[in-house]
Amino acid sequence: MAVVKKTVVKKAPVKRNTAPRRKKSGTKLPWGLIVGFLLIILSPLYYGYVLKTFSATWRWIMDIGENPHYRTYKSFQIRIPSRYHIHGIDVSYAQGKIDWQKVRAMQEDSVRINFAFVKATEGLLKVDPYFKRNWREAPKVGITCGAYHFFRPEKNGLWQARFFLQNVNIEKGDLPPVADIEVLDRTSPQAMRKELKAFLTYVENKTRVRPIIYTNISFYADYLAGHFDEYTLWIANFHQPELAMDEKTKWQFWQHSDIARVNGINHTVDFNAFRGDSLAFTKLLVR
Repeated sequence: MAVVKKTVVKKAPVKRNTAPRRKKSGTKLPWGLIVGFLLIILSPLYYGYVLKTFSATWRWIMDIGENPHYRTYKSFQIRIPSRYHIHGIDVSYAQGKIDWQKVRAMQEDSVRINFAFVKATEGLLKVDPYFKRNWREAPKVGITCGAYHFFRPEKNGLWQARFFLQNVNIEKGDLPPVADIEVLDRTSPQAMRKELKAFLTYVENKTRVRPIIYTNISFYADYLAGHFDEYTLWIANFHQPELAMDEKTKWQFWQHSDIARVNGINHTVDFNAFRGDSLAFTKLLVR
């Protein structure tokens, strides 16, 4: 029997796809946006905005439960009644040599030094050793000034007025002169009022400007109320959210703190607020 050989049919080899694989297309980086973003976050204006927002938010948190109109200003290290928009200080030899440029540059929120009352004289013989310098340097940086005399009731009021005007040259744009009366000096209230009136009358006649009376709230209530109602008042009443004076009283300045810290002054200083807007303040100045 013949052997029949089977023909084996070989399968053709399967061809592999040798075409090169395509690389996955990656997302192109938006370099323009990245550069713009970096410019923003590295900008001082951006950080200023962020810090300001953070500071305002933190202040709001810290002020929760406090009188919103009597806020703490950390720069000045005191509370300041925020209903007022024109602020100032009063200075004498006690503050030493003052850098008025730094005083003027200091600001927190909207609070800055707009005016200063400067001690000039006291009684019949004392001239403040820093008066001339303060009177000269403060206006150079744009601070409106007024000069004050510390009144001594046991001394002649007319002579005190003459002594004051011998040392102070009051000019256009100044605040009115001030009589600082806060002690009786072993005199009677009647004698004090007589000498004070003589001082005020003489100064007004010579300068054509009605002086301001400075005193503290208790001295005013005890000895001055009802006697000098035609005069503008500057009242001292410390560490209170509001000045407890009758609204009809003619007060324009409130000395509300005696422990403020101000750049350029190496000692605590009195801080004051003006009752009125910028127009009222301008109307008060010497013309």
